[in-house]
Amino acid sequence: MAQASLAVDGISKAFGETRAVRGLSLDAAPGEVIGLLGPNGAGKTTAIRILTTIYAPDSGSFAVDGIPYTRPSAIRQRIGVLPESAGYPLHQSGEEFVQYFARLFGQSRKSARETAKTLLAEVGLAERAASPISMYSRGMRQRLGVARALVNRPRVLFLDEPTLGLDPAGQRQILALISEAATERGATVILSTHFLDEVEEVCSRVIILNRGEVIAEGPVADIKRRAAPRTARVRVPEENHESALSALKRAPGVGDAQAVNGGRGLISATLDGSDTNAPIRALLEAGIPILFFELEGGKLSDAFLALTGEAGA
Repeated sequence: MAQASLAVDGISKAFGETRAVRGLSLDAAPGEVIGLLGPNGAGKTTAIRILTTIYAPDSGSFAVDGIPYTRPSAIRQRIGVLPESAGYPLHQSGEEFVQYFARLFGQSRKSARETAKTLLAEVGLAERAASPISMYSRGMRQRLGVARALVNRPRVLFLDEPTLGLDPAGQRQILALISEAATERGATVILSTHFLDEVEEVCSRVIILNRGEVIAEGPVADIKRRAAPRTARVRVPEENHESALSALKRAPGVGDAQAVNGGRGLISATLDGSDTNAPIRALLEAGIPILFFELEGGKLSDAFLALTGEAGA
């Protein structure tokens, strides 16, 4: 088995009487994108600050690329970070900014120039490389931040709310960069975000924190199945609409059934168990023809709210 690029074993952190992170554990493989989710104050940012060696854990341990947390300087050589509130020297150009960090990681002037040129092209800033950062939009600055985080070819890339405040086009660009970092560079990506549709798009699995504790962990599809109800949409002949509604509402394994948008013939049935054939069986037993049947998976947002109880997160 390949060595985990990030191995976390029961890390905890408290500030006074407040337990910010409690017993967080995870193993992350190269090329994996993991969503770190939770309502405000759940411990996401604290967890990232521990794993990026800003904070030391009170207990537990972690390793990056096999390097233990007791060697923070070595870990920093192998990680890339885009914090939620990244600052930029507005007087510098984008290429000067990236070159500066490349030099900090020990690259020669020539190598730093080549690195900056390559990365700025990858994030779509080649034509604005010589422009001062003060002239960059928020989306451009976020892409510049991703370029900076990739300077040292990190084994693990930590991104804290990378699309916050961006328009849809800017969000798409950042998500594409996240996918490329994982698939083309082989980096493990830890993505902390409130935008759950982004998580469904780019993450292979998620960890959900609440009040510092892990309350759910696993592949996105599993989390959705565990906590969010699945829905079946079925169409029957209009003359069978009422009898179909009655049959579905009585059927074992069907929690509820309602007409869709008040229409006749199209019905939405919520499943309260794992038997996805329950609506079909109920209608066939009632002698009702089925014109159309489709299963809709639960949404990650529904699962998130069910697990955390945070309607506003």
